[in-house]
Amino acid sequence: MNEETKQPIEQPEDNILHKEHKKDKLHKLHEQVDKLRAEKDELFAKLQRLSADYMNYQKRSARQISESIAYEKEMIIKSFLPILDSFEHTLSGAENMGDMESFRKGVKIIYDQMLSILKNHGVEQIGSVGQKFDPSCHQAMMQETDADKEDGIILKELVKGYRIGEKILRPGKVVVSKKPAGQEDLPQQPKAVEGDEEDYSDEDRE
Repeated sequence: MNEETKQPIEQPEDNILHKEHKKDKLHKLHEQVDKLRAEKDELFAKLQRLSADYMNYQKRSARQISESIAYEKEMIIKSFLPILDSFEHTLSGAENMGDMESFRKGVKIIYDQMLSILKNHGVEQIGSVGQKFDPSCHQAMMQETDADKEDGIILKELVKGYRIGEKILRPGKVVVSKKPAGQEDLPQQPKAVEGDEEDYSDEDRE
């Protein structure tokens, strides 16, 4: 005969403990959910504050940049006002000048004054005449043949160039030298050293 399989009979105490365990586990899960929800709400509030701060920062930065540009523009314009005053004085006194030389000197003073103001703003003229042509700061408008100059030497300056720091505001427009066609720089022949000449007899010459 087969013996019947005996199964454990659940006791009432075990049933109660199992239910209490599930209830306790469910309570802990609810606590974790509440905690995560609170953290989520806190992070969302922080994100909202950061977003508002960033928008305010953008508005403030744009306003500061605009004010800075307006201030710099005002300062630059003010720095050029003395030049207008000098032009006015020169033009008003032109009728009383006895010769053009006096007028020329007055204009030269204004020109130097202008250069000085530009220099205070970091702007300088680019040197040209006599220098080697540099495409980074010069613009060749034409070439002229010059037997006494090597190729690429700047002969004339048609329009002055200007730079601010390393930045080119405007390249100088120049005339560049070019050797006549067919002319090349010939290498210098070494001079004969005394005593190096060979002695030829009359027979060798014949």
